[in-house]
Amino acid sequence: MENVEKLKNARNILLKLHKSLIDRERELFEEIHGPLKASEFLNILLENADFAWLRKFSMLIVEIDEMFVAKDGVPDDLVNANLVMISELVEMTEEDEYFRAKYRNAVQKYPDVAGLQAELRSSLS
Repeated sequence: MENVEKLKNARNILLKLHKSLIDRERELFEEIHGPLKASEFLNILLENADFAWLRKFSMLIVEIDEMFVAKDGVPDDLVNANLVMISELVEMTEEDEYFRAKYRNAVQKYPDVAGLQAELRSSLS
């Protein structure tokens, strides 16, 4: 599979993984703090330090999306760099211990997260 197609596929799986992680974090947050409106949760997601680890996924997805809509085409070096960044993210090579702990916990606790991570790893190999 060409690397551009590989990146598009990985991005789509990454988006599903990100949504699943957000859904699980929302469930945990609402168990403690009670139900939230969508707008309230969005503000917490964007501003609360406890959710900062999820922004690593968000920022990478946005970067990939912006690369694909650029009018100059998609440079091979950026495609390859984004594939490496996705791989480092799902392999948890990130230096941020809080990120690794939260992500590892989610993978171990939630079968849907584990399945999406496995699918993403497979798509990258």
